[in-house]
Amino acid sequence: MLRQYLVGSSVTAINILIHASITVVVIRVARATGLRKTLHPWSRLLGAMIATASVLIVAHTLEVIVWCAAYLLVNAAPDNADAFDFAFVNYTTLGYGDVTPSKGWRLLGPMTAMNGVLMFGWSTAVIFEVLRKTIDYQAALSAHPDDA
Repeated sequence: MLRQYLVGSSVTAINILIHASITVVVIRVARATGLRKTLHPWSRLLGAMIATASVLIVAHTLEVIVWCAAYLLVNAAPDNADAFDFAFVNYTTLGYGDVTPSKGWRLLGPMTAMNGVLMFGWSTAVIFEVLRKTIDYQAALSAHPDDA
């Protein structure tokens, strides 16, 4: 069990590093998108939100790939399962229940789900912060149109 916990914790730490790095990229992309001059005021918000969500989806996909690699490395995915699909189902907590980890690695499924829930919560916070900042910036521009 300790070995499972160490592997799961290591993958979680890698994913936190990925998510933190991507969060910095999201903030920069959203800021650049939000600061662009636009003909329609709310197209700035649409651009920032589309950019934010797109970059975060890439982050989650990378994190699933890290889990997939870990499953393959320790042979946690059963032979009849696609490791990427298995990692995605666990990460998103979808849990079809048709495939379970190998007997010695059953703890990795719940650890993957816990990591996914944490990363999705983090992404939700980032999305709302980008939304808030973009709306605040739009409101400031409306109050002082010469700053645009």
